[in-house]
Amino acid sequence: MADPCAVCLFWHDHGGPDSLGGRGAGFFIPTFLPDAAFWTTVVAVLGTTISPYLFFWQASQEVEDIRAEPERKPLVKAPRQAPDAIERIRLDTLIGMAFSNLVALAILFTTAATLHGSGITSIESSAQAAEALRPVAGSFAFTLFALGIIGTGLLAVPVLAGSAAYAIGEARRWPVGLSRKPKQAKAFYATLTIATMIGVALNVSPINPIKALYWSAVINGVVAVPVMIIMMHMTANPKVMGKFTVDGGLRAAGWLATAVMAAAAVAMGMNMVF
Repeated sequence: MADPCAVCLFWHDHGGPDSLGGRGAGFFIPTFLPDAAFWTTVVAVLGTTISPYLFFWQASQEVEDIRAEPERKPLVKAPRQAPDAIERIRLDTLIGMAFSNLVALAILFTTAATLHGSGITSIESSAQAAEALRPVAGSFAFTLFALGIIGTGLLAVPVLAGSAAYAIGEARRWPVGLSRKPKQAKAFYATLTIATMIGVALNVSPINPIKALYWSAVINGVVAVPVMIIMMHMTANPKVMGKFTVDGGLRAAGWLATAVMAAAAVAMGMNMVF
């Protein structure tokens, strides 16, 4: 899911409503700038759309569902279940990404028409971000923004902290899974708790939360590249996938996305150095 703060920063720093050319042209024809700030923000936006933690979360949840439902088996052992399972996963992914990108577009246009339109090109706090809603919500702008942040947090915290716990737990070969009771997966739940507490601690630290979100998105964008390369090789390996290897248009799309992510990261690095 695209991070609202990273998207807002991108929109403010690189064009805002002016980049739309007054007629929406900028929405269809992107403008590329030869500077490090621009490419860093491009990597951040890509990193919020294709984030490494999403791979761990969705895969782990699929494994959890198989473990929780006796009739479901790994597809390499029960290929007859493949058509329904793959269609369900495809539909889930398409709907999820469609809604997340619609939300991102709504944020882009809202902040462009309000904050950028008022000359605000740098967001340093949540209070400034809430001002984007004032033309619509009036005196309720901060209440509405707070409710949105709380709702986003309730959705994001389990995914982010859970992904870290799954990744570390599986790498260490611990018993993992939210379907297990805490006594059955002590290390997994300890990692989940620590990750959550670190997030809570950031609220009372001197770290700027907007910049922290932004730079974490940049890191995600860079780290996603090797993860995607490994994933693309794995999905083509019959030893891993059995007869369900990825090929054709889906494989081409996967490598295209990987190439775009890699190109953005390289462009960012080149502009930082030179």
